[in-house]
Amino acid sequence: QVQLVESGGGSVEAGGSLRLSCAAAGFWYSWYGKGWFRQAPGKEREGVAGIHSGGTTTYADSVKGRFTISQDNAKNTLYLEMNSLKPEDTGMYYCAAGTGSWFPSLRANAYNYWGQGTQVTVSS
Repeated sequence: QVQLVESGGGSVEAGGSLRLSCAAAGFWYSWYGKGWFRQAPGKEREGVAGIHSGGTTTYADSVKGRFTISQDNAKNTLYLEMNSLKPEDTGMYYCAAGTGSWFPSLRANAYNYWGQGTQVTVSS
């Protein structure tokens, strides 16, 4: 059974940091492209960061220089290090995995598997 489980969300003040984790089970996670997405209330889901199985990364302009995506294939785990957080970073954060030649990708339709999400709230 394919599972992606996010953790590490919480409430922080602007300027603070959080580290999200996404634990995978039930498939060959290391072969997959992976990504982080977020969705704020009333807004569409947007791609935040993506990583190819080989390590190439891509980021949304809004998070470049502040967020870092990484993977530990031995642990079947994906991470998102978030620094200098802003109130506009608030939302539900989802990890995702998929296969294809288009990774790394920030497009939601590139991904096959999704986690349930972890909430991040940044106060001003």
